Amino acid sequence: MARNRQIKAKASAITLTSVMLLGLLAGCGGNNGNNAAGNAADTGNNANKAEDTSPLTMTYFSADPNPNWTGMQDEVGKVLTEKTGVTLEAEFAVGDPQQKVALIAASGEYPDLISAKTDINKLVDAGAMLDLTDLIDKYAPNIKKVLGEEGLKRSRYSDDDHAIYAIPTYAGVDNKYFDAGGGFELQHRAVKEAGYPEIKTVQDYENVIKAYLEKHPTDENGNKNIGMTLNADDWYMYITVTNPAFITTGSPDDGEYAIDIDTQEVTYHFRRPAEKEYFRWLNHMNDIGLLDPESFVQKYDQYKAKIATGRVIGLIDQDWGYGDGEKALKAEGKLDQGYAHFPVTLSEEYKETSFWPTGFMAGNGIGISVDAKDPVRAIKFLDYLASDEGQVLVNWGIEGKHYNVVDGKRVIPEDVNNRKYNDTTNFQKETGLGNVGSNYALLSAHYGDGVLDPTGSYYTTRFPEQVIAGYNKVEKETLAAYKANTWKDLFPSEDEFKVKPWGAAWNITIPGDSEIVVLDNKLKDITWKRIPEAILSKPADFDKVWDAYMGELDKAGVTKAEDLREELVKKRVKLWNE
Repeated sequence: MARNRQIKAKASAITLTSVMLLGLLAGCGGNNGNNAAGNAADTGNNANKAEDTSPLTMTYFSADPNPNWTGMQDEVGKVLTEKTGVTLEAEFAVGDPQQKVALIAASGEYPDLISAKTDINKLVDAGAMLDLTDLIDKYAPNIKKVLGEEGLKRSRYSDDDHAIYAIPTYAGVDNKYFDAGGGFELQHRAVKEAGYPEIKTVQDYENVIKAYLEKHPTDENGNKNIGMTLNADDWYMYITVTNPAFITTGSPDDGEYAIDIDTQEVTYHFRRPAEKEYFRWLNHMNDIGLLDPESFVQKYDQYKAKIATGRVIGLIDQDWGYGDGEKALKAEGKLDQGYAHFPVTLSEEYKETSFWPTGFMAGNGIGISVDAKDPVRAIKFLDYLASDEGQVLVNWGIEGKHYNVVDGKRVIPEDVNNRKYNDTTNFQKETGLGNVGSNYALLSAHYGDGVLDPTGSYYTTRFPEQVIAGYNKVEKETLAAYKANTWKDLFPSEDEFKVKPWGAAWNITIPGDSEIVVLDNKLKDITWKRIPEAILSKPADFDKVWDAYMGELDKAGVTKAEDLREELVKKRVKLWNE
């Protein structure tokens, strides 16, 4: 398999050399003349050549869903097309993205641009992806500038293959976190009625829900209020059901594996004794009627619709997962039925790990396929997005419409900011702006939150003052009760943990010929069957179900999967730190 990949890589290199030669002959060089920073970075023979901004439609596939995509007919999209000539004909994953990527890889016909996340291995093995190293070097001064030497080094595919098949886009360079969108959520009204108590453990969290439901078993229309609901629809199972088990018990997010920070020893995280006790707590919540009985049968749309009724008191999710439901409540003025975030752990002996630092996370991102109509135009399009002008456009929008410059700094007008946070869906569709990943922010390399551009303004709109400005009056009231300015103030900070030298294990691409692919699927199938069974079982049967689950994992080769994953982790450490 490795030899096949080498042959395909050589074929791709020949193709790339040909298209680059054609690009040079056609006089396609340089950077957009409107971008001063880009011009300063581009000092080669391409600097003075006119840009080709003639109309060009590029096909694009993303493994992420994007319900607010407008075909670049929003305000920012139109400016991007005006600046570059490029329009994206995009397809976003619906259902299982892994299956869709596998189908693309098997088809032999590839979109111009592909963002496949960790499933890029399927495309690399199929010979579908160009090595972008030379394209970046010759035509992408802004991408080089943003990523820097370390970012480019971390963008290499593997210890055996140093090609760059994807520009990292899911992590912002030098990113700082100023807010928390995850943890355990409780409605503001429930927390207020409880007197804003300390909420650090699952018992604290449970107490608030129980007390509220005892006083308010139904809503104003007589419909039963719900203590806590989970979203187990397909891959959302990870987010609200299984990932919290390690986050609440002192282990950082490394996908389905727990990794010792010092020894790099790998354990399938469900085999940690503490996690058994977390799931026992969920079993208890179900037993006393505080867990929504529909948690494991409802679809994602039903989950969001249920939240939009205001009847769900507690969640364990990320704001991007339940956000549509909360936005509906905000649009109706039901601000106290929105959610506060708390760093809940199984018990006080553990530290919540949401902000365990990874360093710059290369790996997942966007690549150019061997079928791309014009790889040079493609890389230049991505490079424009990485320019100062491009990053300001996709983050802030259009000056005079979405922001103003006051005393040399970009400022979002209050009415725009209100729509951005309280009429988010419509705002995103009209403007193309929104949370990271909504439309354009994940199309190229970019700086993270907290990084200043040459004007002294932040590249992104997530910085302390703007985060605080985005909170509504009820959110500010709850935060003030806890003597906090942002939700992140309640969580353990990055400097309380060691930086993981491998980044995150879920971000490591698995070779297509590795046995771990089959093993992981076996383990997932067992886990996704047994975890719900354990949660929904009678408390007296919980240990029996759990023991059977552990036995099945053993038979399915869990120790071999751990060993293979450990090899990958150690190779990543070598690749990134040699």
